[in-house]
Amino acid sequence: MKKLMYNYLVCFTASQKSKVVKLPYNKGLDTVENKNLKLTKQLRHELHQHPELSNQEVWTKQHLIDFLKVHTKLEIVDNGLWFYAIYHAGEDKKNIAFRADFDALPMQEHIDIPHASQFPGISHKCGHDGHSACLAGFALEIDQKGADKNIFFLFQHAEETGDGAAQCAAFIKENNIEEIFAYHNMSGMAFNSVNVIDGKAHFASKGMTIHMEGSPAHASQPEDGANPSFAIAKIIDATPSFVSPEKNEGVVLCTVVQVDIGERAFGVSASKGDLLLTIRALYEEELDKLQKNLEDLALAQAEKYGLKASFSYNDAFPETVNHKESSDKIRQVCDAKGIPVVEVTEAFRGSEDFGHYLKQSKGAMCYIGNGEDYPQIHTNEYDFRDEIIETAVELFKGLAEL
Repeated sequence: MKKLMYNYLVCFTASQKSKVVKLPYNKGLDTVENKNLKLTKQLRHELHQHPELSNQEVWTKQHLIDFLKVHTKLEIVDNGLWFYAIYHAGEDKKNIAFRADFDALPMQEHIDIPHASQFPGISHKCGHDGHSACLAGFALEIDQKGADKNIFFLFQHAEETGDGAAQCAAFIKENNIEEIFAYHNMSGMAFNSVNVIDGKAHFASKGMTIHMEGSPAHASQPEDGANPSFAIAKIIDATPSFVSPEKNEGVVLCTVVQVDIGERAFGVSASKGDLLLTIRALYEEELDKLQKNLEDLALAQAEKYGLKASFSYNDAFPETVNHKESSDKIRQVCDAKGIPVVEVTEAFRGSEDFGHYLKQSKGAMCYIGNGEDYPQIHTNEYDFRDEIIETAVELFKGLAEL
């Protein structure tokens, strides 16, 4: 996967949407590099055919390990649910890391592709198969050509639930990682462009369940029981005031996901109820404030209506904050290799657990465009685009050389 020798022509349509047209100066790759690209694409298709959900990625992890053992001499460190590989340049050299995720989503494969998912109800609709294949392709290049840094290739499980990076974060300090990079494929962005942002890149979020429990009664005498319906309704009604822009510095969101109260029994007044919310904020401190406001209100309503309230949390993600020094390195590499750079002006509301690493080390996440009109991730029509593999590998190679 040689240095990209492309000239890019940026065109504008009547709607002023840009699209990148790739004009190759050189056709084809040399024998070794072409072999690496073919191996990487084949690996991506194999991963796509065998998707596994978060914290269940047994085959996926082992297949990636086997691939690296067959095709490289890198040291492999197996940590159960996740692993990393190491290229050793020397004890006096800088330690940098590159991360890829490898879990899939609980979605049916609806498109007709040769490498379609073989597992009903599970598919790689976020492109993590491509992320891991690109990191493995990058590992092939480093193993064959060398580097003047110690490079750690981190393959992470369970990004979709937020569990993965939280469990892997100790990797940073244990290995004295000085800087870490990652990318995510992204639709709605010019094809093969690299999109960068300084500072806040992704909102913090978590799933919140408010459980209310009272006592049942006959539906004709609801006053004899304790029904959580009114308490839960009051909480829902109060959420707009908690997320009001006038009361928060950044964007704060509270999304009702599900309301589950009582049973389908018309003779019984409900006695139990769950309110499921996704709470989200640009700033972690405002996410914490929203959580406390909801908890305090729930406890007050529980006392008013004679209920017991409890709380549980799932899919917790930190805010992801890129370091400008690292984002600037991405810009520098793209400039040197002729890869178009697009500046992202607002943080993504969707969360990303890469933020756990950036709390402990310098680093940055960027985004490689699938095309402005390409199907969005997490939709039925989406499949990772093999054409962006070279861009991702070349970007990582350039970062390793700085």
